[in-house]
Amino acid sequence: MLHLVLVNVTLNQWWEGLSSAHQVFWFIAIVFSVLFFIQFILLLMGMDGDSGDGVDIEDHGLETDFSALSLRSIIAFFTFFGWTGVLVLGNGLSVWMAVTLATVAGLAAMFIVAYLMFKFAQLEQSGTLNLYNALDQPGEVYLSIPEHKTGQGKVHVMIDGVMREMDAVTEGKMLKTGEAIKVVEILDNNTLKVEVLNRLNSTSGTPLQ
Repeated sequence: MLHLVLVNVTLNQWWEGLSSAHQVFWFIAIVFSVLFFIQFILLLMGMDGDSGDGVDIEDHGLETDFSALSLRSIIAFFTFFGWTGVLVLGNGLSVWMAVTLATVAGLAAMFIVAYLMFKFAQLEQSGTLNLYNALDQPGEVYLSIPEHKTGQGKVHVMIDGVMREMDAVTEGKMLKTGEAIKVVEILDNNTLKVEVLNRLNSTSGTPLQ
């Protein structure tokens, strides 16, 4: 108990011995460091974004925009602003020098964090499958597809340069394993509607392109 009292007295003396500017920088550094740490823990726990599995259908023209004004980047700015100001004043430099260097360090941290988040968002977007790129693509039946949309089968089809296994239905006759198909429509629940792909043009007898 006596030890805690002595520590409290020492901290009070240390705090009162700081200039007003130094106290402000310490306050900013401590508060935003705590927020930065909490944000980091939430990120590790997977609570900072969506983590659902499966295939998502993207809208055409979806883009990831770069923005420095996000919660992460603002917290990073004030964290580095505070600690830089603490270090500069602790080395005996002027308040204006501390504010200038702290601002530069904060802006650098803000844009670095914003850029990293921008690149992560690009990677996430590029890893999301756009089913609309499957339209009119040829493929092959993997598991037989019942006729007249009475059930689902599976097909192998190339989407965005990767061979995918997708659920599929057809409005025509049953499609057997190994038959060539073409994707004609994107349905709900990431299901493809397919039809048989004729290898030869019925009028000219030449292969279809």
